Amino acid sequence: MIVGVAQTLRRPDPAEATDPVDMMIDALRLAADDSGGSGLLEKADSVRVAAVLSWRYTDPGAILASRLGISPKETVVTTTGGNSPQMLLNDTAAAIQRGDVDVALIAGAEAMYTRFRSRKAKVHLDWEVQPPDVQPTQVLGDDRPGVSDAEMARSIMLPIQVYPVFENALRAAAGESIDEHQQKIAALWSRFSAVAARNPHAWFGEEKSTAEIATVTADNRWIGFPYTKAMNANLDTDQSAALIVCSVEAARTAGVAEDKWVFPWSGADAHDHWFVSERENLHSSPAIRLNGRHALELAGLGIDDVAHVDLYSCFPSAVQIGANELGLGLDEPDRPLTVTGGLSFAGGPGNNYVTHSIAAMVDVLRADPGSYGLCTALGWYITKHAIGIYSTEPPPNGFRNAHPQAEVDALPRREPVADYDGPVTVDSYTVMHERDGEPAMGLVACLLPDGHRTWANTNEPGLMKSMTLEEFVGRPGTVTGGQFEAS
Repeated sequence: MIVGVAQTLRRPDPAEATDPVDMMIDALRLAADDSGGSGLLEKADSVRVAAVLSWRYTDPGAILASRLGISPKETVVTTTGGNSPQMLLNDTAAAIQRGDVDVALIAGAEAMYTRFRSRKAKVHLDWEVQPPDVQPTQVLGDDRPGVSDAEMARSIMLPIQVYPVFENALRAAAGESIDEHQQKIAALWSRFSAVAARNPHAWFGEEKSTAEIATVTADNRWIGFPYTKAMNANLDTDQSAALIVCSVEAARTAGVAEDKWVFPWSGADAHDHWFVSERENLHSSPAIRLNGRHALELAGLGIDDVAHVDLYSCFPSAVQIGANELGLGLDEPDRPLTVTGGLSFAGGPGNNYVTHSIAAMVDVLRADPGSYGLCTALGWYITKHAIGIYSTEPPPNGFRNAHPQAEVDALPRREPVADYDGPVTVDSYTVMHERDGEPAMGLVACLLPDGHRTWANTNEPGLMKSMTLEEFVGRPGTVTGGQFEAS
């Protein structure tokens, strides 16, 4: 069960900022207070950390344990990916149920706000650096790169480039116009901002209107069409979160009050076909669908039994795909799709956002005893997925976890083609923009006549402008030397 949770944020002067491990320690001590001052920190036999992006650590759990003055039998760190915290929680719950672990500390922190400002101010951060030979007991997760060499050759490499490609594919699949779809996703993000405005741990606590999110201004410029800046995850934060997870026996021995107990009921972990180029289409996620199906079945629940939801929300396309696959509506007044406000508004601290969403979900469930909550997590480009279901009631069959990878792997996939010259049909696309708002590069996913997929670019100003005003999905064109030309 989870017995203690905490979240922190800060906006320090870089010269006074402490490192991410100290941020984790602050969160863990607050989580210990949340558990009722139970002394569980000192009893932890496993220290588990979501990989830190803003500072290089080889084994952050070892530093954390040393500074806390504890001697766990293991330290665990994840690979890169926003799925990491939920994956960690699923693995931790299974380890406790097997009897391998009694008390586990799960923590993560990012200090991108400090790193960006220290570079600008030329402030040296005198933070601890570990020797490369210091290694954790376990590295959890898949460490393969998220993009292929062929994708990188066409500038398909960053989330801000790939998620708008998914968005345009969603719009075309729904048969919506550019304008109506833009209003739809801006309204979705406005509802997320309203949740963030009620979240004391949110980085941006101000509700934004649909018009404010959709309208292009100097402060809300185009990034990758159709996303304005407000629709992108915000990594520029200093945030940390922590969970204390333990067995029922450990909680009772420590005297943790039962109104603090929140149980993981079930979980699931799987990845979609690894590279975006291989996927059958660019508007769905079989792995989310199968993870959700298995987790709900293991919990003995249907999606309508779930009262509280937090879908991973780096970009609007991630939320829509998650909702579609799980059978959730985008606008259910009594069941918003976030308990935090999402990565644009609550904050997107690297791999660690979902530690915040789980912590927030614990608070929500404690306030609504007996209800069920669901959190999703994803990494890379709607690639790596984890899901968890929670309640204040104990699961009748204990925690149960699924790995439906074989089912995902058996589904159809496309053959990617790195170099191709000839006729194509536009599968999806985006237009990346300069800081001054001018189009910089068009990125085009193309289907060949035989159904294989390739990528192409365009730098032609008139074509890029047209791609932001007219629907290009489904249009014929030609690729020559990696450059796309519309027919």
